[in-house]
Order: sequence, then structure tokens, then C-alpha cells
Amino acid sequence: MRERHAVARVPSGWWNFLHDFPEYAERSHLGLPSLGNKAGQRISVVPQQPLSLARQSSNLSDPLIEIPERLRDLLRQYRPTPLRRAVHLEERLDVNARLYYKFEGANISGSHKLNTALAQAYYYREAGVERLVTGTGAGQWGSALAYACNLLGLRCTVFMVGASLRQKPQRPVMMQLFGAEVFSSPSDVTEVGREAARKDPQRIGTLAVATGEALEISHREPRTRFAVGSGENCVILHQTLIGAEAVEQMESLGDFPNRVVACMGAGSNFGGIGLPFLRAARERRQELKLVAAEPSACPKLTRGRYAYDLSDFSGTTPVSRMYTLGSRYLAPPIYAGGLRYHGTSPFLSAMYADGRFEATAIDQPEALAAGLLLAETENILPAPESAHAVAAAVNLARHHPKHEEPLVILFNVSGHGLFDLSAYQSFRDGTVDAGRASETAIAESLEELERFNRAIDSQSVPLTAP
Repeated sequence: MRERHAVARVPSGWWNFLHDFPEYAERSHLGLPSLGNKAGQRISVVPQQPLSLARQSSNLSDPLIEIPERLRDLLRQYRPTPLRRAVHLEERLDVNARLYYKFEGANISGSHKLNTALAQAYYYREAGVERLVTGTGAGQWGSALAYACNLLGLRCTVFMVGASLRQKPQRPVMMQLFGAEVFSSPSDVTEVGREAARKDPQRIGTLAVATGEALEISHREPRTRFAVGSGENCVILHQTLIGAEAVEQMESLGDFPNRVVACMGAGSNFGGIGLPFLRAARERRQELKLVAAEPSACPKLTRGRYAYDLSDFSGTTPVSRMYTLGSRYLAPPIYAGGLRYHGTSPFLSAMYADGRFEATAIDQPEALAAGLLLAETENILPAPESAHAVAAAVNLARHHPKHEEPLVILFNVSGHGLFDLSAYQSFRDGTVDAGRASETAIAESLEELERFNRAIDSQSVPLTAP
């Protein structure tokens, strides 16, 4: 029988990938101190976190990190999420492959982001924090954090990338419904925002700028802390719920993937589904490859450099080694705003540098075409971010030879696209932009990045961002 019901339970703990890959954990911590702003102030993500989260980001000893029962009870509101075989998509494509997808969009925020939003709000409240502030790209993370803060009695402030806010006006409305204060970034309420707006008069914005604005606010207001939506080890850890459930669900179907595909922003969605499968594949001694799908508008893995860089625009965060296009890179304003981040998780960057997974860049029309195809065949309209993963999975299936054993592909649909109808309408109308990065913009940003790294090598680091 081709279509079967996959069963799972809410995991009792997060799957600790740092225990599985201590060599990459150590390399991901080989960063440099923050450069400081002109006043010598130092801003860092990690000191903002309570010890509970900081320890999760550096725990190498425990294969499983227990989830507090109160938090697990909140997760049961929408977990486990479904895993299904895409039978009708297989038939439409006529491929020699079995296609499965995990769907993370059936919660109030519409995406996987709620997995870490609830966890962070829980631990911050336990530490006595009263307000969380953050930057969000397409608004999925901002929506998730606003809901989590409302549920756990915290105040919330969100800086949302301007281009995405204008594309998805429902997202800030959702955040405000849950009591969050929302600013379009770059804004006029922070020095970081005002500086960025001078260089970006159209106020397209980037996640690096939104993050910089949030960090500035978090350091000038009492009992206020910055919450990060992706990239940090503890955030990826919280997202391993996705992969842990999916491993159990694939087992219940009597199958196991050869490829696990997810879109790549800073990496929490990709790591969340992929890293548990690496552990499971090693235990089963089965062949498995992970594939990251990134947008052609922001191709940090396929076109970027493995170099030292900043995580935000302000020039005050610690310097980390990662795959990056440079923190000043301004990606085209594609609909997949959650994938426009200039860099990648230091941990995942270390893995990619070692060839532990593959990456492919997808144009915007190709992604939206794949998303629409999934809607037509499987009754799910994915977010434009997730549509990149659908496109990559479809490409893998189409190119797999008919005479070989069927290729088993699992892809993560990390969020729904019900707030992205304008994107799909533009695709239908033939007016959607290709969404490719400007060669000039990439070259100029990488040149600045190389100068920055040469300065580090010569131990003459400037007190400004690259």
C-alpha cells in the first residue's frame, strides 16, 4: 500500500547533535570577541541568554536533553506534526522515487518557529526576564515569539524586515494581536536602523539590520533580552523535535530516506530535521545525504565564503566563522524573506566545509512553481521558503535514473503559504522576478569580507563592521 498513516509521539527530549559531532561543535565555537561600537560597547547574543540556554548550546556530553514537562505540555498542543507520503506528487512527476514530507505549518504561527519560541520564552521567564525583543525576516519567527510571549506572560518587541512586512502585512497584524510591538526595519527608533536607512533609502532591510536593532534595544532596557530565531546551537537543538518525530514516523512506515531536504536560512529548520537522521543513519548503517536548498538571491553556501563575519549589521556582535556573503550584503527582496540571511549557523558551516551535506540554489520562479505543484497534488500550499525545499526534492526525483532502486526522499515543509498568496499570484501572472543575486553586489560584499578577514589575520581589526 502506497499511502499509510505515520505515527509518532512528542519526544521527551531534544536530540543533541553536539554530542554526535563534537568536532564541529568545537570548531563552531572558534569565534573572536565582539569588535565593539564606537563607544566601545560590546553586544553579544550568548550573554543575553540565561544559563539554561547557554548550556544547551555547549553540551557535548548528553545524547538527549530532557524537555521540562511544562514545556512539553505546551508542545503537545500541536505536536507531533504529520509526516505523509506524497503519492499524488509522485504520480504527477512519474518518477522512480518515494517522496515523503513533514509538515510544520499546522500551528498558530504557521511554521516550525514555534518549537524554539516556546522553549526560549519558557527559559527566559524562568530567569526573570520580562520582555523579549527580536528581529524577523518573513515574520514567521516574529509571529511565533509574539504568541509564545503572550502565552507565558512576557512582553515582546519585533523588528521585521521592511520588504517582507510590506509583502506580508498580515504577519505584523498577527504579532500585534498577541500584544507585540512591531517596527518595520530599518526603523527610526534605533541608531542601527537610522544608519542602515541612510545606506538603504528604500528600506528594503535585511535580517542582519533587524537583528542589530533588536540587540540595541535589548541592551538599553531593563529586564529585556534578545531572542534569536535561528543559527544558535540551542535553537537548532529545539528544532530537532522535527527530525526526532520524523525518524519514528518513517520507522512506522517501514521506510528510511536516502535524502533529507530542507530550505536553508540560518539553519535551524535544516538542522532540525536533518541532524537526527544522521544519527539514525549511522545507527542503521544506511546511506543518507542531507541537501540544503537556498535561494539564488542569497546563495551563501553555493557562492559565499567560509570566513569570519558578524551575525548582524551593527558591527558589535562576536565574530564567528561561517559560510557568508558578508553582513552588509543586501539580497533582492524575494518573497522567501526568511532565507535572505547573509550567513549560516557556525556549526552547520563547519559541517558543510567538511563536505557533510550538499547545497543547491533555487530561483524564485522555480520555487514558487514547485510550491504550487505541491498544493495541486497534496493539498498543502507551502511558504515560499519551504517551496525551495520542494523544488530541490522534485529535482532530485526527476534526475534519479529509472533503472536504479527507487530514491527515498523526505523534505520538510517548514511553514504554510497562506500569507503568501501575492507571491503565488505574481507567479501565475508571470510578473514574479527571477530573484537572482546581483553579481556586482556579491562581488563587492565578498571583497569587503576578504578585507575584513585580512585585517583579522594581520591582527589589525577595525572597530567597524566589514
